[in-house]
Amino acid sequence: MSNSVKRIEALVQKDSTNNQLSRAELVEAASRRKEGKIASNGAFTATTGKYTGRSPKDRFIVEDDVTRDTVDWGEVNQPISGEVFDALLDKVLDHLDSKDELYVFNGYAGADTDSRLNIRVVNEFAWHNLFVKALFIDPETKEEGLNITPDFTIVSAPSFKADPSVDGTNSETFILVNFEKQIVLIGGTEYAGEMKKSIFSVMNYLLPQKGILSMHCSANVGENDDVALFFGLSGTGKTTLSADPNRGLIGDDEHGWNEHGVFNIEGGCYAKAINLSEEKEPEIYRAIRFGSVLENVILDDERDPDYDDNSLTENTRAAYPIKHIDNAVLPSKAGHAKTIVFLTADAFGVLPPIAKLTKEQAMYHFLSGFTSKLAGTERGVTSPEPVFSTCFGAPFLPLHASVYADKLGELIDEHDVSVYLVNTGWTGGEYGVGERMNLKYTRKMVSDAVEGELKNHEFVTDETFGLQIPTEIEGVPSDVLNPRKTWADKDAYDKVAGQLIDSFKENFKKFGDDVKEIAEKGGF
Repeated sequence: MSNSVKRIEALVQKDSTNNQLSRAELVEAASRRKEGKIASNGAFTATTGKYTGRSPKDRFIVEDDVTRDTVDWGEVNQPISGEVFDALLDKVLDHLDSKDELYVFNGYAGADTDSRLNIRVVNEFAWHNLFVKALFIDPETKEEGLNITPDFTIVSAPSFKADPSVDGTNSETFILVNFEKQIVLIGGTEYAGEMKKSIFSVMNYLLPQKGILSMHCSANVGENDDVALFFGLSGTGKTTLSADPNRGLIGDDEHGWNEHGVFNIEGGCYAKAINLSEEKEPEIYRAIRFGSVLENVILDDERDPDYDDNSLTENTRAAYPIKHIDNAVLPSKAGHAKTIVFLTADAFGVLPPIAKLTKEQAMYHFLSGFTSKLAGTERGVTSPEPVFSTCFGAPFLPLHASVYADKLGELIDEHDVSVYLVNTGWTGGEYGVGERMNLKYTRKMVSDAVEGELKNHEFVTDETFGLQIPTEIEGVPSDVLNPRKTWADKDAYDKVAGQLIDSFKENFKKFGDDVKEIAEKGGF
């Protein structure tokens, strides 16, 4: 046992009364410490100060003999030395040792016991410990939790601020992952999502090296064990389309796929709460109750959450155990995927609303991870802009992208998986000219895809992108299925489509010769 692990263990045992507390005990502690307020629906609400989202530029991986030749180093996976990590860890442990109370959670990442990771989280804040208790897999009993030997430990000290000139960080905030010592060190930020995504990054490093695909996607399952996976970036409809009352929810964000099938990495959900309503998203709305955490959500005078209030951030969040969802699958695992859906919100309005992909096309679009940024969403954005996030989760992938794509290709072949590209964006013109795809049509297309009905439809090749598109789907106007037909100005369509294809090709250059065959067989 290393000295750093011994120090953490001593810290954990210093005041063991706060180890493995229940949700009620953590809410009491957080309230007593004035860390936030209890909302009228029973959820605990907290604000996170100036950091209301992740800090990707402050995330580092320790470069050592374990990671040197395996991590895909670059802007996403920034290296930091073991000496810098050790020095900062000592400072953080001294800081935490001076606190009267610390909160410790032991649990799991991975609903399949053959592929799970034992985790420990040491928190300065009680509400952070409530958060991880909701997001990770909570042991069935307190005794089980206390007897867990962690494979990985998160040490979180939000009130400790680094000095970049001394500590070797980019700012006062730091998220450092040490795979050799199996420690994640977080400081300088109160945003709880850093803990969730750190463990996801750890699983994205460990699982593929065991032959298991890790995925940034949602998943559901029908009565016949027909598992469907939904990949998509923010705003593409991933949560909405996977939350189907007729299918069981395996999970909303992070999954693994091993020899047994698909399993949730988490034990909870971390949903965006901005503009949330019971009418539009009833399952999520009703899941937010006692034991849940609302992050940066404003309460009114009656302590009712005002989900439309974005005065703190657009990135308001709700964290809740998955068992709060009525149709949740528990334990959160099922068989092998039968259908994969790649969701994109194409604001250029040129991609078809649904297309069937070959394996090579699936790998190409998986690596591309395309959606688009709308005009007006950021200062200076006056027309749609393409956004590419490798494997639909670039910020959380420590290994080279080809590792994940190659494994996906193997699984598609092995399990004869149907893969579809679904455009939930614009039709009839780009953003500002056309209109958003009718959600009713999208639901029908996705339903036919995941239920296997679309397999029997007639398909034709779209001449612009070389994609297979259905000639008809009951309840969907046939012209909608071919995007070029929805544009009044066909020349304008060809021009915009050509520009998007050029963007895909330019983005794909970053992968180099490792994926040359995928580009040739699956690209435009």
